[in-house]
Amino acid sequence: MIAQFAHFWERKSLSELSEDEWESLCDGCGKCCLHKLEDEDTGEVHYTCVACRYLDRDKGGCREYGQRLELVPECIDLKPEDVTLFHWLPQTCAYRLVAEGKPLYDWHPLISGNRDSVHKAGISVRGRVYAEGDIPEDELEDYVVHWVE
Repeated sequence: MIAQFAHFWERKSLSELSEDEWESLCDGCGKCCLHKLEDEDTGEVHYTCVACRYLDRDKGGCREYGQRLELVPECIDLKPEDVTLFHWLPQTCAYRLVAEGKPLYDWHPLISGNRDSVHKAGISVRGRVYAEGDIPEDELEDYVVHWVE
């Protein structure tokens, strides 16, 4: 009986997910909380190692998740209907993987059963980023990283 409920993300489309299922797809990597720069000519998105002020840089996760959209108007509220906009998400992101019909990685908490597996696998930004207040905004180009994927 349990098997029919396992891997809900493989049986349902993103739009069919409950709110809890949708939220559980987030692996807690924190990459979406990084400041990004978009190349005006190519549209390519470049991640920096500078994080939103509300990202808990030591533990991971947003310290103000429930109020993030009010506190940070530019914060993105991912929704299933926005799937065509997911190109900017890291290739490891479960939202993007499910949208593209790809399997989740073994380190994803829904597969491993452990919320820390994303950190142990070295996928998360925990302990590897600066707070946005520590870096002048006009210097963000100097903080572009290539370890995001």
